[in-house]
Amino acid sequence: MAKTKLILIAGALIASAGVAFAVTQYRAEQVPVLRVANQKGQVKAMMLASGALDGASYKVEWSEFPAAQPLLEAVGGGAADLGLAADAPFIFAYQSGSPVKAIAVQAPANQAAEALAILVKDGSSIRSPQDLVGRTIATTRGSIGHHLLLQALERAHIPADKVKVTFLPPGDAKAAFDSGSIDAWSTWTPYTNVAVKEGARAVADASDYGLPLYIDIAHDASIAPKRALLADFLQREAKAVAWARAHPDQFAAVLAKETGLPIDIARASFERSNRISQPVDAKVIAHEQAIVDRYRRAGLIDPKRDVAQAFDTSFGS
Repeated sequence: MAKTKLILIAGALIASAGVAFAVTQYRAEQVPVLRVANQKGQVKAMMLASGALDGASYKVEWSEFPAAQPLLEAVGGGAADLGLAADAPFIFAYQSGSPVKAIAVQAPANQAAEALAILVKDGSSIRSPQDLVGRTIATTRGSIGHHLLLQALERAHIPADKVKVTFLPPGDAKAAFDSGSIDAWSTWTPYTNVAVKEGARAVADASDYGLPLYIDIAHDASIAPKRALLADFLQREAKAVAWARAHPDQFAAVLAKETGLPIDIARASFERSNRISQPVDAKVIAHEQAIVDRYRRAGLIDPKRDVAQAFDTSFGS
């Protein structure tokens, strides 16, 4: 009799545990998910270091990318709901037909020249953009590095087809630069910081052409069903950036751990990419239109979409 009672109690406990597990699993499945694409060392590092996501009522699923181009392919393809990228690759993707929208804009807080540059080896005979004629320059297609190169060529009155552009992801571009198989590399922080520390020098940089805007970019189809999540994430992101600005050494330590960068490079990288929120206004639209026009003149895109329609301004209201 006692044995039977023990069996019944054990069975009841197992059943209760099963019900509790099922309830827990059901609740976990009901937690909303925001899929965020991240360029290594950017938004994710700030959000985690600052604790900005603490208490969020949703789960963030991060995916990592080495540059804006693959990040935008993920957002445009619906593999991610949101991602941060610079203005040039965003509008390049938009005018190429990608179903993406800008939902927030951030401007650089510091005008750091080294954040964006066309680099050459210290012993190179290239001294100015005019010397790039006939040379091979590596960059990422549609990137801020690509746009900087076009700006430099345009200002020097050099047709874009007078240089040979090799499109490479940053890791491959660095290897090509180090090996001497390319003549120049048009890139951004932290790659500029590392290269300069290793002896490279700039023949054009942000002091001549300005720094890009950074844009929170959403997949068009994610905006309506995930509006509340996106709006909350943007608010938390702003707090994370403010925290990093107030705690640069703490953030640099986290950034160095995540990226493998030396601590001085991590600190310099943040100082050169520190940013603040900016409303979408006529100046922002005009800025993006100028980028579109430059890509068009270079024969890279055939723009058919209204630049103003690339922005969803409802998140700023």
